[in-house]
Amino acid sequence: MLAFAKVTRDDVVYDLGCGDGRIPIAAARKYGARGVGFDIDPALIDLAKANARAAGVEDRVDFHVQNVMTADVSKATVVTLFLLSSSNERLRPMLTQQLKPGARIVSHAFSMGRDWPADAIDQFVSARGDEVTLYLWRIK
Repeated sequence: MLAFAKVTRDDVVYDLGCGDGRIPIAAARKYGARGVGFDIDPALIDLAKANARAAGVEDRVDFHVQNVMTADVSKATVVTLFLLSSSNERLRPMLTQQLKPGARIVSHAFSMGRDWPADAIDQFVSARGDEVTLYLWRIK
């Protein structure tokens, strides 16, 4: 997802529904970007913070217990999602209002609805043998 979005050290990557924090941590570790994760589960946020410390990137990432539907994403240059299409569609107005032109949104497996086609789609087989589809949108 990060490679597909062409993340660089100048990016601020927000992961909505971050779980154990792997995407913000990878953004910081591999690309030198800043990472921010949101999840509604406090136990997962605690795990994400512990994983960031273990990876040595706790100074480059932040994690917040928060409903992603109410998150402020205005500072993001890249937003990553691994949510159902219905959740993506509910997030769409917030994303299009808050994100600045040039920001990218990458979704794993699920689109944003038929009336907002992706700017790019990548399909591949993962190392585990799963067929994966990624969707990328650029805010105009």
